[in-house]
Amino acid sequence: KFEQWKQGRTGFPIVDAGMRQLLATGFMHNRVRMITAMFLTKDLHYDWKLGESWFMRKLTDGEIASNNGGWQWSAGTGVDAAPYFRIQNPWSQTAKYDPDGGYIKKWIPELAETDPALFQKPPESNKPIADDYLLPCLDHYVERDRTLAIFKKHKNPSLL
Repeated sequence: KFEQWKQGRTGFPIVDAGMRQLLATGFMHNRVRMITAMFLTKDLHYDWKLGESWFMRKLTDGEIASNNGGWQWSAGTGVDAAPYFRIQNPWSQTAKYDPDGGYIKKWIPELAETDPALFQKPPESNKPIADDYLLPCLDHYVERDRTLAIFKKHKNPSLL
């Protein structure tokens, strides 16, 4: 799934748009950096250092302290990290930051004719939101609960 994330092929439109923008331009807005970083670490459960390294290779504005700090914040592991229970929901982040779907449609041409309301919630059936697009590679709500359980165990070592 790491390769799917790197190529922008996760089935989560906001994540895929960000990763495709990064591949095409070497840039991504900070909000989308946070969304894609939290997705990699808290939905896909990969070590933040893998994402940090990928971003440094691809970002034209990559700066080690900012990139490293941003990844630690997103993963909930840094000195000034986001609270471990903060797990950005790709669907609600889309509704808040790309409600008309303009950003997603720009970077995911196969969604250009898709109703942007479909970018803001999981597919209602086991069917992709567009013929040439993917189903989500995971259930965000299941992975969110899994992440919270993992952090809870580490917060309370007696549960290990």
